[in-house]
Amino acid sequence: MNWKLFIARRIYRIKEKEDDKSVSKPAVRIAMAGIAIGLAVMIVSVAVVIGFKHEVRDKVIGVGADMVVTSLDEAQTYQAAPVVGDDSLMAVLRAVPNVSRVQRYATKPGMIMTSDNFQGIVLKGIAQEYDTTFLHRHLLEGRIPLFTDSVSSNQVLISKTIADRLQIGVGDKLDTYYLEDNIRARRLKVAGIYQTNFSSYDDLFLLTDLRTVVRLNNWEQGQVGGLEMQVSDYALLDATHERVLSCLDGKSDRYGGKYYAQSIEQVYPQIFAWLDLLDVNVWVILILMTGVAGFTMISGLLIIILERTNMIGVLKALGADNTSVRKIFLSFAFFLIRKGMLWGNVVALSCCAVQYFFRVIKLDPAVYYIDAVPVELNVWVWLLLNVGTLVVSVLMLVGPSYLISRIHPARSIRFE
Repeated sequence: MNWKLFIARRIYRIKEKEDDKSVSKPAVRIAMAGIAIGLAVMIVSVAVVIGFKHEVRDKVIGVGADMVVTSLDEAQTYQAAPVVGDDSLMAVLRAVPNVSRVQRYATKPGMIMTSDNFQGIVLKGIAQEYDTTFLHRHLLEGRIPLFTDSVSSNQVLISKTIADRLQIGVGDKLDTYYLEDNIRARRLKVAGIYQTNFSSYDDLFLLTDLRTVVRLNNWEQGQVGGLEMQVSDYALLDATHERVLSCLDGKSDRYGGKYYAQSIEQVYPQIFAWLDLLDVNVWVILILMTGVAGFTMISGLLIIILERTNMIGVLKALGADNTSVRKIFLSFAFFLIRKGMLWGNVVALSCCAVQYFFRVIKLDPAVYYIDAVPVELNVWVWLLLNVGTLVVSVLMLVGPSYLISRIHPARSIRFE
């Protein structure tokens, strides 16, 4: 039997049963509390940041796409320029590995006017291949019509922001106006109301069929504003983007327009730069909490060593070397760390579960794009945090444990 581990367990069990007069008992409790609080804060922080990044990213992709193919002229001049989005091009893009969907779209800036108000808008036309999963998830009222590229439905989806601002609802008719060589008007009927909480989208975009927008733009047969692409694995987005660029390199449509592809991170660089900054905050929290947990354990271990000086002297007098005695106290510290980590996990997982199911802590969607703090707990990250906390905490105790080598048997046996 490992006698060092046996003694460590005996000390640990005695500590749990000691009365409140023990000098080291408060220190032990503080050390365990430090471990528990530090680990709980780390788990909750990482879960919130991972959930926030994924939810904001998914929302940005939902209102757009993982990649978008447009005219090179539009990318350089920021003016609407159509490209041909025919079946042959869509087949080429679908054949790119990791591309799961290709869908056409077109946009037209305009204005809604009512009897007492007006609102600038962007009318976005979509075709039958468009993935409406995101729209169904954020639909508040009404329904999503069957949009196509062949028939003008004159039906439109509007955001709750615009509906509230103009005091309109499902079934109402909108008078919209578009500026060309002369002003063009189009009356549209509200089929449904959505709300994404992505303000730059909700404040502007109305959704209708592709045919309506193409006609308003006076484009030629087959021309669209661009093609949106979804990928199967977001981690391979950059590699997929490079493949799409190579497929489109030097290609022009039959009207002379050149194709150009951008990833969602290039379309919204400010949002993804902001999300990347959150990783820095997480590392700061991890370092601070690990330091707090480690130093509370160091203080607790030193107090325990001083309180057990007499026992250390007896063990040395019986022939135990410094390494063996150090192992006893490191094993004892391991038991304390383990218990503190258990409580830390209980607290962290409980907080995450409450927030996940009940969404107790709310956010301002105008600032954060979401209405509640999201949590997403990755099993591998959770395991890594636990293992990392255990290893770092034990390693931080190795140095202070060398204090045992300074204790002499003759003097320590008389120590009171």
